[in-house]
Amino acid sequence: MTESHRPVEIVGVAHLGIRVAEFERSRRFYEQLGFRHVAGPFEHEPVAILVNAAGVEVNLIVNATPSSSANVLMDVPEKHAGYTHVALLVPSLDDTRIRLEALGIELSGGPVTFPNGSRAVFVRDPDRNVIELHERAPA
Repeated sequence: MTESHRPVEIVGVAHLGIRVAEFERSRRFYEQLGFRHVAGPFEHEPVAILVNAAGVEVNLIVNATPSSSANVLMDVPEKHAGYTHVALLVPSLDDTRIRLEALGIELSGGPVTFPNGSRAVFVRDPDRNVIELHERAPA
């Protein structure tokens, strides 16, 4: 393969950027999913950094207009281009469902079993962003 045709090397995901309207409300929600606030929002940029024990980083971009209860990528008939959800791995979907119920977090979809045997449930954050909680198929 020639140098000009060699693809860009991606070695992982650095962080997930999620636009939200209210920092404290969103921080509380993501803390229930095991994320810890480590920095921000910053004076020069409305970004807050949250990290979980596995090293997954979420950046809350605190500049959404709180005017709509709909998610334009998921809740309207027109299908706009864009990221529709994030899928976060969980070790046990059954344990995750029990924790979500105990925390009062309602499912917005699922449980779903995919053709490969993996399973998932879906929740919404306070700004209606979709989060898939995904258990890999048994080996």
